[in-house]
Amino acid sequence: MVESASGEPDDGTAEVLDRPLPDGVRRRVVQIVSDGFGGLTVSELPAQLRQYARFTPTRRTKFAGNAMATALEGDPLFRQRIGERLREAQPELTGALDAGSPPPAADPLDVAAAAYVLRPTGWVKLVTAAGEEALRADAERVDDETRAELERLREELAAARGHTKAETERLRTELESAKKEAESMHRKLRGALSDVKRGEAALRKAAAESDAARAEGQAQLSAAESEARRLKARLSETEAALEASRRAAREGRSVEDMRVRLLLDTVLESAQGLRRELALPPVSVRPAETVDAVEPGRMTPKDIAARALSENDPAIIDQLLALPQAHMVVDGYNVTKTGYPTMPLEKQRLRLLGSLSQLAAQTGAEMTCVFDGAELAAPVLLAPPRGVRVLFSKAGVTADELIRQLVRAEPPGRPVVVVSTDREVADGIAKAGARPVASAVLLKRLSRG
Repeated sequence: MVESASGEPDDGTAEVLDRPLPDGVRRRVVQIVSDGFGGLTVSELPAQLRQYARFTPTRRTKFAGNAMATALEGDPLFRQRIGERLREAQPELTGALDAGSPPPAADPLDVAAAAYVLRPTGWVKLVTAAGEEALRADAERVDDETRAELERLREELAAARGHTKAETERLRTELESAKKEAESMHRKLRGALSDVKRGEAALRKAAAESDAARAEGQAQLSAAESEARRLKARLSETEAALEASRRAAREGRSVEDMRVRLLLDTVLESAQGLRRELALPPVSVRPAETVDAVEPGRMTPKDIAARALSENDPAIIDQLLALPQAHMVVDGYNVTKTGYPTMPLEKQRLRLLGSLSQLAAQTGAEMTCVFDGAELAAPVLLAPPRGVRVLFSKAGVTADELIRQLVRAEPPGRPVVVVSTDREVADGIAKAGARPVASAVLLKRLSRG
């Protein structure tokens, strides 16, 4: 081992490379580390390289090159182990480096890479010299390639010039031939133009005669089509008027029949209900009434009046819906915003319709719930509950107006109950013969279940 001037062993570790490792040397160093990598156990590898222990040398060089170079530079023990594997693989080269006399015939890059791993005395000079040699070799290679490329371009330029000259001569010859052919074609074209002009004159004359005949025929056809259209229009108007008359007669008869039948059912059930309420006898006098006896006391009008309910009593709902053919119309949002205004509109509708469905099942009365739909962006998707008709007002029509239309559609004499707190609605439907009830009264009745 070589000693320094101070008498201490000099193994090259004190030397420092003051420039980046040349690319060629670095690739050889990574290859040496990758070759020696497989001869080490996992415990002998630095922690950052253990994940590559099972890689093949090719994959190890590709994916762990930077990590192996960093570990070799910063981990002396790992560098020593790689050096031992290098001595086993290349004893002649490593022995010559240890003796301080690299083989002259060896590749400078291999010598520099081995020196970088083994770190003998003077390894920095070997690495630097190998890098400079590699740069000179690259420069010479590039210079040779440049000269060869320049020579090739000169040859291609000469060939292109020769080809261009030949092509120019050929094009000149073709141009002269084309000129002569064009002159011949011009002469033929002038003769053809004269023939075309004579033919066009004859064609114009024939076209004028044809146009005159076509115009006359078109005029006759237009007159016939106009008459046919007029007759078809009159026939369509007559058929439309006839169909409209038939439809009006059918619809009028159907609506009037429905109104009369509904009013008749109302009158009949009212009479039956009144008969049950007043306990009227089927005839005015029966034989048994002629027998002298003491009869029980009868209810007077005063007693019947005592059974009247307050306007705020929820039982009035049951009393009204017990009338024959009763129809209750509910102002939906007026009721929900009175009873549970903080809930979303969708949940308000579902809660009210569920309660009305129960009430309809209990009373058997017809029920219609009206919601204001004028501000809806799209139709509401809703499955109406059993026994309840659900309606939304159209654009430009309020729920109040829709309620008035429903009341006017009923025949006079049918019991119609309208639930709304809106005073204008209550006054309007009262004039039309309907019975107004406050929303709070319906909410009390629904709360009873």
